[in-house]
Amino acid sequence: MKLVIIKYNSGNVAGVRFALQRLGIDAMWTDDSEEIFSADKIIFPGVGNAASAMGSLKETGLDKILPGIRQPFLGICAGMQLMCTHSEEGDVDCLGIVPLKVKKFENKKGLKVPHTGWDTISQLKGPLFKDIREEEYMYFVHSYFVSTGSDSVAICNYGIPFTAALQRNNFYGVQFHTELSAEAGSRILQNFLNL
Repeated sequence: MKLVIIKYNSGNVAGVRFALQRLGIDAMWTDDSEEIFSADKIIFPGVGNAASAMGSLKETGLDKILPGIRQPFLGICAGMQLMCTHSEEGDVDCLGIVPLKVKKFENKKGLKVPHTGWDTISQLKGPLFKDIREEEYMYFVHSYFVSTGSDSVAICNYGIPFTAALQRNNFYGVQFHTELSAEAGSRILQNFLNL
């Protein structure tokens, strides 16, 4: 299997590559459109600022390429947020793959921002969650969240319900870090690889 990790101005690639290596997959890290289009599966990880990430994607033309991908595609953390239409982080238009918006958590109800640590996910739907139980714990680190909608396939509640995972056609996204979420995170990555 040829698996590509999208290269752009974002962190977190090493952790994702290591998690994939534990599953027996050696992924290629690239921003080359031919390599991306010839991949069997694509992972789009992310840590960092949405505006600067979108600037990097525009410099390489990936902002035009990624929405047209036909293979299974997985956005992780900020990668999932960039799949949405707009982010309040830097007030930037994103890739527009999924018609949901990214908003900032408000410091209220005694909740700390960023939302950091282990939290449960529920209302699980779709193939990413095969053999994952309701109320499974996943590891989150984020100050911005994706609102809920018809493309939400898992929900987390942190003061308000937000999208913990989404799916639209061949595009999947998870807000939590699969590579930091122990056995359950590895199972979700394996489920993606099995698509």
